[in-house]
Amino acid sequence: MKYQVTYESTPNPQSLKFILNTPICNETLEITDRNKASRSPLAAKILGFPWAKSVFLGENFITITKEEWLEWDMISDPLAQMIKEHLEKGGEVLLAKPEKKEMDHSMKNSTTEESSETVKKIKEILEKEIQPAVAMDGGYIEFVSYENKKVYLSLQGACSGCPSSSYTLKEGIESRLKQDIPEISEVVSV
Repeated sequence: MKYQVTYESTPNPQSLKFILNTPICNETLEITDRNKASRSPLAAKILGFPWAKSVFLGENFITITKEEWLEWDMISDPLAQMIKEHLEKGGEVLLAKPEKKEMDHSMKNSTTEESSETVKKIKEILEKEIQPAVAMDGGYIEFVSYENKKVYLSLQGACSGCPSSSYTLKEGIESRLKQDIPEISEVVSV
């Protein structure tokens, strides 16, 4: 298969979104540590560069975040070509998930019985309204938990470290969620 890889800037000046002409993943995954890139041979290859900070894999895009000391104009074209060659040679993007281990319930997806309807509504708004807009900018918002009237979210991809992420979180996501769920007191990034 012939792959086309284009790229575009994101609101985060340290992140660039590489767009592919076909789906490459059936899940989203952010990898911020080259030692933990074992699930993605492509991410491991990218994180092998000293300037690479993180790789976010989306359905048909890859958001790469770099260190500040290097400019995109020096690496964007060669990086797009490397991604294309990796895919055309049959290189894996994402390996199958390892078997699930017992989950630490201290924070991840922790909810209370009375909040289950609220959690469903939060997830529905995130999935149908917020995710599509955030994905256009190379980012992803993951629901973590709803506790004590606070919504905890993980900002990934271009959203992670973006200068405008706190504005997006408070003025965009928090105000939208409060429209339909007034009992929410705050939206917090974890």
